[in-house]
Amino acid sequence: MRPYEQRFPWNLDWNLLRTFMVVVEQQSISRAADFLGLKQPTISSALKRLEETTGHRLVERGPNRFRVTRAGKVLYSECSTIFGSVSQLPALLDAGEEEITGHISMVLASHVVSPHFDEVLDHFAQRHPKVTYSIVVAESTEVVSRIQQNRASFGICLLNAVPKNLQAKVLFREFFGLYCGPRHRLFGREKIGLADLAGEPSVSFQTEIEGGPLDSVVRLRERANLAPGLRGVSSNLPEVRRMIIANIGIGALPVHVAAQDVKLGLLRQLPPNSRLPPVDIYLLTNPRRKNTAPEDVILRMFDSLIERKVLAERTYDKDTSC
Repeated sequence: MRPYEQRFPWNLDWNLLRTFMVVVEQQSISRAADFLGLKQPTISSALKRLEETTGHRLVERGPNRFRVTRAGKVLYSECSTIFGSVSQLPALLDAGEEEITGHISMVLASHVVSPHFDEVLDHFAQRHPKVTYSIVVAESTEVVSRIQQNRASFGICLLNAVPKNLQAKVLFREFFGLYCGPRHRLFGREKIGLADLAGEPSVSFQTEIEGGPLDSVVRLRERANLAPGLRGVSSNLPEVRRMIIANIGIGALPVHVAAQDVKLGLLRQLPPNSRLPPVDIYLLTNPRRKNTAPEDVILRMFDSLIERKVLAERTYDKDTSC
């Protein structure tokens, strides 16, 4: 290392990295100040000191303008990794204890409904009562980002490609069908054909975009010849369900998730009833993460589940797709 590089970690005020990370995430000096409970000049001064220490402009800002520079983006990525590593320290220090303790942080897409996933959580929780848990629900792109930044034990989400430097395994497979709510004109009709859906307004998930992980659901909407454009969009399954029930539009939901609402008379499945699109839900991990004892154990349990049960056994409502 050059002399400057050797001195850098000793000269750096590490608190500046945390402040910088918040500035980038809040996309504003003033919002970062509010988030940290500090005054705006304090945040501006901290950013200036960090730029002087690194020798690079990190943020370009002006009236109605905020842009993170290339150097700033590189530093933010590293700050996120450092933050993830530091957050693991309490659990790593407890790793030598005879009884497993620590914390498991999960980040999940909103429509994770899986008996197999719940079974692993149940078995793990019963065997290790001192472990604590946190679950964050986010869009699949945010799940990927958090795992890349080493900010969670693991993630569960949809993928259209395995992200670089991450590991992904199919946890389960589900099928999507089209549904309407009890106020819709087709709900009480005895027989419904695919042609009856033509021109109907629709709602969808934000991930249901061309080339996205729900691209196959886009094809399903096209088969039904629904009206172009979307009347409602959400990244959250309960809110997509709400819009369907409220008759904002027809929408696609996982068949096994919607089954209970169909029984209760809150939803009705619409054509097509065959060749429904399958969607894989992935278990996402970061191989660079130094797993704590509870993380190691629960991930081994997931691996065992995936090896023990073939994908056909982890496929929900597969008979409806025939």
